[in-house]
Amino acid sequence: MHVGKVGDREIDFIARRGDTVSYYQVTYLLGSQQTADREFGVFDAVQDNWPKYVLSMDEFPQTRNGIYGMNIIDWLLDAD
Repeated sequence: MHVGKVGDREIDFIARRGDTVSYYQVTYLLGSQQTADREFGVFDAVQDNWPKYVLSMDEFPQTRNGIYGMNIIDWLLDAD
């Protein structure tokens, strides 16, 4: 697991399993548009097709531009 830098912004976690890569941003809540823009926007400069996730405590997470918003508890309990 690694932390990534995109310009002056940081991707919280980059996970690698074999040849597979996944990117993760973690935030408590996406309570404002500014927070959502910050958390989802960090992936704008990542020009690959690996999955990208924003994990939060939101009950109904947002998904946009192919970036998956997920509830962090659901993500932690997922068997995959």
